[in-house]
Amino acid sequence: MKDEGITGIGDALFGFQAALKEGGSSLQEYMEKYYYRKWMGDTLLAAISIRATFVTAMHQFLTDEGLCNIERVQLSPVTDPLAHDVEHVPSISYKGLHYVLTHSMIYSKFLACHHPKIKGIFVDSPNIRLEVESPDRIQRGKYIIDFSQMDIEVRRNRGIDLESYLHKPDQIKEILREDMDSAKEFFERMLIHSMAKVVEKNEDELKELRVTIEIPKQPFPTFAYDRSKKEYGPKAYETGIGKETASQFFWITGIPRENYDLIYPYLKPDGKITLGEVTSDMVYNYDICAKGINRDTGKQSEARELLSGAIREWLYEPIVERLLDNKVIPVRPIIADGNIENINQLDGYGPFLLAASMKDDTGRSTFPDTYGGGIGIERTLYTLCRGPKVEKIDDVTFFGKNPDSHQIYLF
Repeated sequence: MKDEGITGIGDALFGFQAALKEGGSSLQEYMEKYYYRKWMGDTLLAAISIRATFVTAMHQFLTDEGLCNIERVQLSPVTDPLAHDVEHVPSISYKGLHYVLTHSMIYSKFLACHHPKIKGIFVDSPNIRLEVESPDRIQRGKYIIDFSQMDIEVRRNRGIDLESYLHKPDQIKEILREDMDSAKEFFERMLIHSMAKVVEKNEDELKELRVTIEIPKQPFPTFAYDRSKKEYGPKAYETGIGKETASQFFWITGIPRENYDLIYPYLKPDGKITLGEVTSDMVYNYDICAKGINRDTGKQSEARELLSGAIREWLYEPIVERLLDNKVIPVRPIIADGNIENINQLDGYGPFLLAASMKDDTGRSTFPDTYGGGIGIERTLYTLCRGPKVEKIDDVTFFGKNPDSHQIYLF
């Protein structure tokens, strides 16, 4: 269905071309500058060769670890609500209903891990995030609104019920610390394997881009968000830590953000905490950040986040409370006789929450307890290749839709 408030693409291209002509240029000159020369250049060729090795290496590692590859989910009743600003969640009409285009497959990943014999899943997933244009019209370099992400989710199989969650905090914290270590070790090994393959197979391409990759060693340095934010500020902690550490790869942990990243304890026997009480040691999530290294000078570029992940909320009661407190849903579901009486008030979250509430014949929850993460393919490629030849994410993508680069996208 055509939105009457939106200019048709043909009309938009007509106006864009007319503006170019008015300025003494042409559509062909614009295309040559921003697309054709890039497609014909050695920089993009080198970058996509590195990309092929990187993605293939991750697939091989994850398969060897026993994870299952699943289908992509691009349309769904729900998607990642995100903790940062985007213009809106794009949607599409099909068979008389509206479905959203996925910011990420986050809820699908959880549901796909239901079977107890599934060790975990992965998928090279498409993501649509209509990032807000830089308010200062500054080229931030790192954003594209249409991108790929390697989504990964791994079962923990701890089987902790609500009673233990509420009344055995010391025991649960110890388990969660163990699982955080397991998650970090897993993703470190994945990156070490992938970087080793790139260094082995793409030395010529790295030389062409005049950058180098140092195969990381375990463990990566780890920095807590609370300390980092206090020292460097809420918008500069990634780059601040990047300057502090010589390591090309490092962790930042305990970042309060998404409703599905575990906060423990969130519920207590006598109520729940407020979001204002949350500190880094209560948030069981993590980012891997990295820097590019100039082959000629050894100078490192600013650090960028590559992978975000967490131990996930797994019990129905805190899942609901987190969704409420993050203002994702307006009311608690009312479930009776296998139905949700107020499903109309939950937008598309009703089926997901019903699945999260289900129990087996013994009364135990069947919703999987997992840890996981998503690593941006283009973001990683841009970060590691950033240097004399690569200045912004457009340089490593054929059709990268950078919100700070183009008034209109031609392809």
